[in-house]
Amino acid sequence: MHVPGGGHVVLVLLIALFGAIALKYARRLVTVARVLRRGVRTSGECVRVESEPYNRSDATRHFFAFRTADGTRVEFEDLAGWSTDEGTPVTVTYDPLDPQGTATVAGRGSWSPVLQSLALTAGCGLAALGFTILLCHEAFGGG
Repeated sequence: MHVPGGGHVVLVLLIALFGAIALKYARRLVTVARVLRRGVRTSGECVRVESEPYNRSDATRHFFAFRTADGTRVEFEDLAGWSTDEGTPVTVTYDPLDPQGTATVAGRGSWSPVLQSLALTAGCGLAALGFTILLCHEAFGGG
């Protein structure tokens, strides 16, 4: 069954999906870059590693914890390298005004969250751009 304009709807949905993912990671990248320049550094550790259903290696989530200067325990999720396991010590950098929202394990010795955010931002942004070009070509260019 052919639905007129159905292909355009799919392209618009793909543009929205990849655009939203690119925006999410771009915002995280800006936050991490700001915190790395001006944030407070402290020690922390990986407290939990969760695998998504079916133990897909690309769907592992890492959770870290640290204590702020006033002793408050903060737990957060961040991107991490493949070799990060539960109990792995890390250096955490955070903004004291918003420890929960800005904490990252990026920094001296661990640039993984920065590089992964950059790769996700670039990849998803390029995908959104590609689908936009394809949509414009189909809508206006004779597709």
